[in-house]
Amino acid sequence: MNVISAKQVHQSLNFADLVPLLKDSFSKPFHMPQRQVHLLAPEDKSSHDAFALLPSWNEDVIGNKAFTYFPDNAEKYDLPGLFSKVMLFKRQTGEPLALVDGTSITYWRTAAISALASQLLSRENSRHLMLFGTGNLSTYIIHAHLSVRDINKVTIWGRSLSKVNSIIEEISGHYPQVEFAASTNVDEECAQADIICCATASKVPLFNGELIKPGCHIDCLGNHVADARECDTKSILRARVFVDSLTNTLNEAGELLIPMSEGVFKAEDIIGELADMCKKPELLRQSAEEITLFKSVGTAISDLVAAYQVYQHCS
Repeated sequence: MNVISAKQVHQSLNFADLVPLLKDSFSKPFHMPQRQVHLLAPEDKSSHDAFALLPSWNEDVIGNKAFTYFPDNAEKYDLPGLFSKVMLFKRQTGEPLALVDGTSITYWRTAAISALASQLLSRENSRHLMLFGTGNLSTYIIHAHLSVRDINKVTIWGRSLSKVNSIIEEISGHYPQVEFAASTNVDEECAQADIICCATASKVPLFNGELIKPGCHIDCLGNHVADARECDTKSILRARVFVDSLTNTLNEAGELLIPMSEGVFKAEDIIGELADMCKKPELLRQSAEEITLFKSVGTAISDLVAAYQVYQHCS
């Protein structure tokens, strides 16, 4: 059985290959039981520390991703907030194949799924990406989105201007044709953005949904807590809404659950899951003016596909 490190994951993956691979994989049969997310201190409402198990399998491989989520680690212990491993087994025999670093897999597959959703839902002539978030995922998201759309401006919002500037300094050299800017006026920037991507730990909406321009695509992937959300109810009501997994989002995503509790949104209002998006092009964007919104909380099958790609590369 191979033990595959984060370094090997980074050496094995690129978005030019991973995004179409994920699209193809979501178009084919797979199995993905509801993931199990266990709050480690359910009696403490201020704690979101959690342990999760994400099983899945397709015709080639079986996998189970296990991760811990400790959002206060950075502040308290100077540690990452997420640790993860992916265990792979051969589908035909059940033979163990590999233990893959899951934290790096999570970065790659999350950004790739975000870019895939944008490729399927955003306007082809989208040029301005607005990114909320300066965490470890931020540079992956930028690389991924620039691999599927001809973006010429990226605006980055973060609570720390120094982190924003560090990201711009790190990534701008890779894309001399792209203008990178720190956010200075969220209302104005969101009103101009073609794609808005949210990857934060925010508990409250990051922008005013009233201000989003027609034709915008919104991507919310940072939150997986039922009573928190990165976008407001107005954004949900103005958009055609898609999700990565109905089962997971309807159990964990406050972006949907809060409007549902308000009585203004129903599960039936969701247009489709990512698998539907990959198989049924007629479900996708209907006009240049409509607003689309994709909510992702993460799927085991995307972890499986990315980890198996790494295993194949390293074998």
